[in-house]
Amino acid sequence: MSYALFLGCMIPLRLPYMETAARKVLDLLGVELLDMPNASCCGDPISFQSLDRETWLAIAARNLCIAEEMGKDILTLCSGCYETLKTANVTLKRERPLREEVNRILSEVGREFKGTIEVKNLLEVLQEIGAEKVRSFVTRPLKGLRVATHYGCHLVRPSDVLNFDDPMRPVIFDRFIELTGAESVSYQKKMLCCGAGLRMVDTKKALRLVEMKLGYVEEAGADCMAVLCPYCMLQYDVMQRMVRHRDGGKYNIPVFYYPELLCLSMGVPPEELGLRFHRTSPESVLKKIGLNSPPSIS
Repeated sequence: MSYALFLGCMIPLRLPYMETAARKVLDLLGVELLDMPNASCCGDPISFQSLDRETWLAIAARNLCIAEEMGKDILTLCSGCYETLKTANVTLKRERPLREEVNRILSEVGREFKGTIEVKNLLEVLQEIGAEKVRSFVTRPLKGLRVATHYGCHLVRPSDVLNFDDPMRPVIFDRFIELTGAESVSYQKKMLCCGAGLRMVDTKKALRLVEMKLGYVEEAGADCMAVLCPYCMLQYDVMQRMVRHRDGGKYNIPVFYYPELLCLSMGVPPEELGLRFHRTSPESVLKKIGLNSPPSIS
């Protein structure tokens, strides 16, 4: 099983530890990840799409063409990239006039969208591997750990295009959390946006969304949060630090990229992950599951 790995912008530039965890866990599961030569930004699904949809589709299609030339489906580690690339892929396959116009643009750089590959997120690939096989690699179950999952906006919507889980009451992420031996905790406003898109126009309101979600997570008695998107990671890990500084340490809820938890449950030593780069210390979680915390850089 092999995929063309699309890293996007945020992970390699600001959160490389997310790539590290994903590569480690997929390598353990026997998945081959192939780098995409000359891949660019996916074409941000919020600001870019709203400014110029045709250009947004053309940029996404150029990336799709690279995977087509490799003969591999795309695996994205970012929910925003997933939405952009899958929406472009599905839309261009469905709408011939739009596909012809985008291919006219692509012809200027010697490429043509053919619609021969698919775009998948991390959970889709894990589903293909199979829950039982994933569970069979868990050698250090995260027993007693209570995890609040955050699905975010771009993993399940637009639902008619992405066709991944129930957009209002999704369950797949929770089920994969429980494969690690941890408990997935229900909490209020679970589908509330992290506020990353809002941060571009109103940081105060974006911070308020973070604070609201953290409040609900704390109220539910969760030990930590788990995310699947680098933008959500920044919101809850980095901006939580801003909330703490403003409110005198009100919240201290560790945030994990799901592959990090999966790696820990599969016996990967914490020091081989990038946990020390988290801005909200994961020490309390590591202590609860009987592991030593790497030194913090915060």
